[in-house]
Amino acid sequence: MLLTVARMFTGLVEGQGTVRILKKESAGLRLTIAPDGDCFPVSELSIGESVSICGCCLTVVNIRTDAIDFEAGEETLAKTSLGGFQQGTRVNLERALAVGDRLGGHFVQGHIDGTALVDEIIHRDEWVDIWFRCSESLTELMVPKGSVAVDGVSLTLVSVETERFSIALIPHTLQVTTLGNRQSGETVNIETDVLGRYVAKYLRGMQTS
Repeated sequence: MLLTVARMFTGLVEGQGTVRILKKESAGLRLTIAPDGDCFPVSELSIGESVSICGCCLTVVNIRTDAIDFEAGEETLAKTSLGGFQQGTRVNLERALAVGDRLGGHFVQGHIDGTALVDEIIHRDEWVDIWFRCSESLTELMVPKGSVAVDGVSLTLVSVETERFSIALIPHTLQVTTLGNRQSGETVNIETDVLGRYVAKYLRGMQTS
């Protein structure tokens, strides 16, 4: 009997990489991404392994000397920021959580709920607060001090409004992830806390019963 193993991530980005090649295919897009030298070694990956690309779980389909090939379908391209990738786009990378690994962030599935726009950037000495604008369907699954994954980065929510939310970035996060270079108006991937999604579904069921 075959067992299906759910791929999970922690939201603790292992490093960054650069989109090297984009090739249009009949059913989507093939992406070649080269991890930075201080990211995980390409030689440690295997075909069929899952990797989080800015929070979006993709499967390794080919391994090159210093880069990795992935394929993204039309649905993924339409619902995430991947559809806007260009040659040279910088991305956050994280391998799937292995059994026995320490969980330092929170459980991230790599299933993007939607996107948000960088709405406001506030510098506070070495820290940066960022406000993101998104649909109410996303913010209704968020609570202050709860968890959210932005471009695959596990973060703590500071404030939540009807169509906006904010996070605070420490210098380390600004340095090791792409969030340190985000500009107003840019699009990011959002994955809400899986626990919040289940609670919301339960409450909707209670209201209709």
